[in-house]
Amino acid sequence: MNVRRSAAALAAIGVLAAAAPATAADTSPSASPKVAVPSGLFGKSDPTYDGVWRQSLALLAQRTLGYRPAASAVDWLVGQQCAKGGFAAFRADTAKSCEGKGGAQPDTNSTAAAVQALQALGGHGAETRKALVWLKNAQNEDGGWGYTPGSPSDTNSTSVVVGAFAGAGEDPGKLRAGKGTPYDLLSARALACDEDGGGALAYQPDKKGHLVANADATAAGVLGALGKGFVNGPGKARDKAPVCSSSGRATETRVADNAAAYLTHAVAGSGHLKSALPGAEDQPDYGNTADTVVALAADGWNTQAKKPYGWLEKNAAGWARQSGPAAYAQLILAAHALGADARHFGGTDLVRSLNATGPAPRGTAAHTEESGKRAEDDSNTGVWWIVGVGLVAGIGIGFLLSGRRKKQQP
Repeated sequence: MNVRRSAAALAAIGVLAAAAPATAADTSPSASPKVAVPSGLFGKSDPTYDGVWRQSLALLAQRTLGYRPAASAVDWLVGQQCAKGGFAAFRADTAKSCEGKGGAQPDTNSTAAAVQALQALGGHGAETRKALVWLKNAQNEDGGWGYTPGSPSDTNSTSVVVGAFAGAGEDPGKLRAGKGTPYDLLSARALACDEDGGGALAYQPDKKGHLVANADATAAGVLGALGKGFVNGPGKARDKAPVCSSSGRATETRVADNAAAYLTHAVAGSGHLKSALPGAEDQPDYGNTADTVVALAADGWNTQAKKPYGWLEKNAAGWARQSGPAAYAQLILAAHALGADARHFGGTDLVRSLNATGPAPRGTAAHTEESGKRAEDDSNTGVWWIVGVGLVAGIGIGFLLSGRRKKQQP
């Protein structure tokens, strides 16, 4: 998952990355969106490359916290679905047909993210079933999925689609379009333990067919191999640290454990992953570090996930503030994976920060709304007094999933 990926932007020029807005774009709060930001959408940055993605993550995070998202926010996401079931990154004009000349082009990542969100919200069975049929039709013969139908399979896209089917109660292991299942694809992308980057997964083979370790793909691949989606609660912690093993059959469990061993080693020193643009110095990769927390915790490596989570608590608030709703959602899901309180994230209330970027959610029996400058009335009348509407801050071109760049990760 991730705020991730410059894939959507790169796909526009025919280069598949691993999903999310262009990281080289201006993300300063002063940047103006190139298209009008519609009512109901989270964030104020240009939604061209990440509208559905950031909306899906925001709704998932709110629902995970116990909120009922605003009807306007849910309606916006539902309205983005194309006639055949897929979701594009953003449809500025929903009256215009998808695909074809000039139409919005549905992709697997936006569709799978939307399915996970709508499934969690409930009450959208018709939309999710239609989307899953579209995804089944987009499966490649090797068992995986590419960013767009017909494009080569990649680890990230395959993993997010696996999460969509698993969340809908379907066994991803039974999805076979030709020669393989999604798990076969993920196993084929795993590096052997005795190779450089052993245990990691590659995004795709390079031009010579070689596999190169990619931390973003590895974090996504752990969830994919486990048959899990973006949301994972704290589970039973495992005792020993993960170790890459080549013994026995290459099962999905072994793929996940070996990938977890790679990620543990990658964050052991600094506590975070790194990313670099060509010609630039290495920079902390906040989004993929958050993904690593979720991946390790989902596989039971809670102890190993605490160090990167601690680093995020100290350093990621500014990144989320600049990047917008998907970033806040990503950090909330990382906190949830470890059973931590997202309202006390290194001095930042992630819940209030996320809610301030979009339509205020409605409360539930378990939670009260905190989207404004004061808390709601806690009287027995059950009337919710919500203030602070209009606190949405403008941000620059957001991240779509902040990692999923098709590049080698350290």
